Amino acid sequence: MEGPVEVVVDDGAVFVSQRFTVAICTCRRSRNYPWCDTSHRRRTKPQTDHAPPPASDSEA
Repeated sequence: MEGPVEVVVDDGAVFVSQRFTVAICTCRRSRNYPWCDTSHRRRTKPQTDHAPPPASDSEA
């Protein structure tokens, strides 16, 4: 979006930016919400079990 920009969020709070270009956060991870701070780029490791399969008794 190009500024100046006024954003009204769900709870009715109004945020104003005088910057020429702004990015609106849609992931809600931004520490500067409703403005995007690229927090969506940080990823967490997926919760997967990477344990090796159990050895069978027939292997010898």
